[in-house]
Parts: sequence; structure tokens; C-alpha cells
Amino acid sequence: ELADMSAADRMAYKVEQAQSVQLPYLLLAAVLAILAVVVYLWKLPNFKEQASDDSPTENVTAAQALRHPHVLFGVIGIFAYVGAEVSIGSFMINYLSLPEIGNMSESSAASYVAYYWGGAMIGRFIGSALMQRFRPSLLLGLFAIVAALLVLTTMLTSGHIAMWSIVAIGLFNSIMFPTIFTLGIKGLGPLTEEGSGLLIMAIAGGALVVVQGWLADHYGLQTSFLLTAACELYVLFYALWGSK
Repeated sequence: ELADMSAADRMAYKVEQAQSVQLPYLLLAAVLAILAVVVYLWKLPNFKEQASDDSPTENVTAAQALRHPHVLFGVIGIFAYVGAEVSIGSFMINYLSLPEIGNMSESSAASYVAYYWGGAMIGRFIGSALMQRFRPSLLLGLFAIVAALLVLTTMLTSGHIAMWSIVAIGLFNSIMFPTIFTLGIKGLGPLTEEGSGLLIMAIAGGALVVVQGWLADHYGLQTSFLLTAACELYVLFYALWGSK
């Protein structure tokens, strides 16, 4: 189509396409800015209070923290969660552009990325309210089950069902990071700071996007979400057993 246009028309077309994806990313930036403010104002665990006054805090190491199973499994849990969330956000535009999924242009698919991250922000508020009534591990398990089912749904279907299934995952991924983090440092006492540092380092799980890219190249983009499903199921394991 571009080959039949004049140079001026091609330039105008490219400018129009660039402007069409500008709004979704501006919305995404606004969502992330609001989320940053929420995180800043949120009451995070007081590490000094976590440690008992009569417990020694010197010469503690990260290796000592990892001897606690709920810390080790929690580090893997955050690694898996971040890998799943980043992979979905990274591949969503290409995925929704597939003829059998959304059959839309990349500029149109970009708007759904904002819905995905916006759902993550809304789910965080909903999850915080539900935390007042339900145990964190139970709620984490329920959200992980739904997220895993949505991943499997988008893999096994096509069209609008597959499209909205993947967008909705953001809503249920929303509470995973803070909940896994809180469960991971529970009861650590003088090892709380070391444990929290290990959990923060686990955000390196975003590197799993490279693995999913390899799977997409060799087995297809839709099939590559098996890795995402495995990550969600691991979070379910952590919620029900690994966090104890």
C-alpha cells in the first residue's frame, strides 16, 4: 500500500500512524505515574519493627534468609510473576495483531496495552479492599488460579475471547508482587532486610521475556504463553504451600 503513495503521502501516513499510538502510551504513562504515587503513599512493612529488639542484627547474611523455605520460594515467586507480567505486556501488540486473535493493526492493538496496565492498577485497589476480609495467601491463590485460567483460555481460543482473556490478566496479576513480598518476609526477624533485598532482586524475572521470545519463534506466539501459564501456576503453589 505504501508503495503506491507519493513521498509526501507516505510521510503523512507515517505521521498519522505515529499519532494513533501516541494516546495509548500517554494514558499508560499517566497510569504508571498514579501507581507510583500510590506505592509511595502505601504503608510498607517497617523492617525495624519486624526484627525483635533482643535479636542480634549484625553479621546476618542473605544466605541465612534463604534457609527459610518461604523466602526461597518467594524469591522464585516474584521472579515468575514479573516474568509473566512483562512477557504479556511485551508481546500483547504482536499477539492482538494476529489474524486469528484480534486481526487489527499494531496502532489499534497498542490501545489494549493501556487497558492491560490500567486493569493492573484497578485490581490493586480492589485487592487491597479484599485483603481486609480475606487472608493474603488465600486471595493470592484465587487471583493466581483466575490468571492461569485466563492464560489457558487465550491459548486455546481465538477472536474476541482470546483477545479479552489476555487483557484481563492484568487485573488478576495486580496484587501478586506486594502479597508475595509480604508473605516472603513474614517472621524473619533480624533477617528481614536481607530477605526483602533478595525479593526485590527477583524482579530480574523480566528476563523471561527472552525465553518466551525464543518459544514464540520456534513454536508460535500463542503456544509461547505456556511459559506464562507455568509462572501463574507457580504463584498458586506459593500461595497455598510455598509461603508456609
